[in-house]
Amino acid sequence: MFDLEAGIPILEKSVLRLPELDPVSDTFTLLLDALMISERLFRSSLDAHLATSDAAAADKTGEVLPEWSLDDLYKGLDDPAIEEDYKLAQSEAEAFAADYQGKLADGLAEGGEQLAEALKRYEAMQERMGRLISYAGLMYNGNTTDPKIAKFYGDAQERLTTISTLLLFFELELNRVEDAVLDKAIASSAALAHYKPWLDDLRMEKPYQLSDELEKLFYEKSVTGGMAWNRLFNETMAGLRFTVETDGESKELAIEQTLNLMSDSDEAKRKAAAEALAVTFKKNISTFALITNTLSKDKAISDSWRGFEDVADSRHLANRVEREVVDALVAAVQDAYPRLSHRYYALKAKWFGKDVLDHWDRNAPLPKVPMRTINWPEAKTIVQEAYAGFAPEMAEISEQFFDKGWIDAAIRDGKSPGAFAHPTVPSAHPYVLLNYMGKPRDVMTLAHELGHGVHQVLAGKQGALMAPTPLTLAETASVFGEMLTFRSLLAKTKTTEERRSMLASKVEDMLNTVVRQIAFYLYERKLHIARKEGELTSDEICDIWMSVQADSLGPSIRLGEGYETYWAYIPHFIHSPFYVYAYAFGDCLVNSLYSVYQDSNEGFVDKYFDMLKAGGTKHHSELLAPFGLDARNPDFWSKGLAVVEGLIDELEALENA
Repeated sequence: MFDLEAGIPILEKSVLRLPELDPVSDTFTLLLDALMISERLFRSSLDAHLATSDAAAADKTGEVLPEWSLDDLYKGLDDPAIEEDYKLAQSEAEAFAADYQGKLADGLAEGGEQLAEALKRYEAMQERMGRLISYAGLMYNGNTTDPKIAKFYGDAQERLTTISTLLLFFELELNRVEDAVLDKAIASSAALAHYKPWLDDLRMEKPYQLSDELEKLFYEKSVTGGMAWNRLFNETMAGLRFTVETDGESKELAIEQTLNLMSDSDEAKRKAAAEALAVTFKKNISTFALITNTLSKDKAISDSWRGFEDVADSRHLANRVEREVVDALVAAVQDAYPRLSHRYYALKAKWFGKDVLDHWDRNAPLPKVPMRTINWPEAKTIVQEAYAGFAPEMAEISEQFFDKGWIDAAIRDGKSPGAFAHPTVPSAHPYVLLNYMGKPRDVMTLAHELGHGVHQVLAGKQGALMAPTPLTLAETASVFGEMLTFRSLLAKTKTTEERRSMLASKVEDMLNTVVRQIAFYLYERKLHIARKEGELTSDEICDIWMSVQADSLGPSIRLGEGYETYWAYIPHFIHSPFYVYAYAFGDCLVNSLYSVYQDSNEGFVDKYFDMLKAGGTKHHSELLAPFGLDARNPDFWSKGLAVVEGLIDELEALENA
């Protein structure tokens, strides 16, 4: 997820398990959800320039930027293979239902080979449908304003939802098999034992499973329910224009260009952008309040039917993390507010010669520090050298993204803002979307998304059912890739000012990833709990937003008029409730991992690659154990937060030197 207004990466994703989106998810719906949310959908990496519609857009240096080729999926919207795959998916689903519906328990009585064969067929169908929805979603993200592509994507969602409805019975019936019967079948079949991690994972959802009829109803209505409201949010936000008054002229900008101005070096432009955002959000606040209220109630209905006790329990289940672990993370971050965000923003106010910063100053570049423009070839070199310095294999994998057309970095009209890495399906490969303008943070975005790409390539060997990684661990490779790149660049700084600028930029990224995301999570908790008592007015939502923002940012940030509406643009509140804490989890996890790497890197690389290759086959406790880490231990979070605190210590030391 990202901090749109800041133009800084805050979160990110590889969405994979979202059981609160009905019904209990299969791999196909996870892929569909991933494309709906697109990790970092609104991560702002653009300059305050209008996008170009040229086929091969250039960055600020004039370099031609790469655009992806989706030919490894399909050759075009009219590729006959698309319709062939739809027909195959339909016939395969019908045959699968005829062969297994109502018969799984009988087959298990004879051993595990029949179920193993069923799982192979099921996995192959998930792969085929995943390829179709991935292609449609990537095409749509490449151009959201083309009516033909929008229809193609909408049709794909509807057709695949209809087909996958035929398969709903499979996971539901599996979860009705007695544990002892399934365990015996697994013990008798090596082929079935291969799928044990997936089966164990599936059975965690057993207590929240509904009847076949209800699951089918929830599933079919999702197209006109949650999906429709998500689409309304996306299209409303994409259609907004913000009137920004700067340099004596008025400009009509889209949201990403406007948000980008919030990190401009000119305070007048930052203020103008902040005011423009507030004006437009206020004009549309009733729409955003309606969307928020409707989706919150929709989630509450689902949670009630499924038996979730807490508003965030469905997310914890999706992330395969215990509620007490998340509570410990949240408590640790809240306790650290004074040592982290409050202290840093007080220091930044001093740099700006102010008693307090206005909210449009929060992510402003440091004064008197020139903004360097980095062309695309240099960005590639920076990231690849950092990756190779850690492990040649890491750089070899990421090199394929550059060489084989797996990256879309060009800026053009209609393209989704922000950045994401989408895994597609194991038989193909991931794709990365960026909006590259040559800023230093764009380089970090590239490092981040390539980290995801490397992770997705390695995990893909687990197959369509077991490659998906829980969100809490999906950020590991991406944030680690950023850290490698940051440390590489920091080591090359030559002046105190250059070092201060890099440290400050990294601290702000970390605060946006940890402190801000936990504040977002607390906002969501308050909102969903309050919604249980009835519909919330836009003013009530604004009040909830302001309460958590003031606590997290501290006394050195003045939240001016209009800021109360800024909840309206955060996409993950709409697309994936309570998703945001995964970013704080991932950042603290990587900080702890990197500390282990720095203390003693003997054998670290092999352990690290083993962790990435595991995909979704292991719990976080199993993955972290080889590094001597345990997320259930409060010291784990303290270790991660201490890294951020240490960078602020260094900034203060530079200030006092």
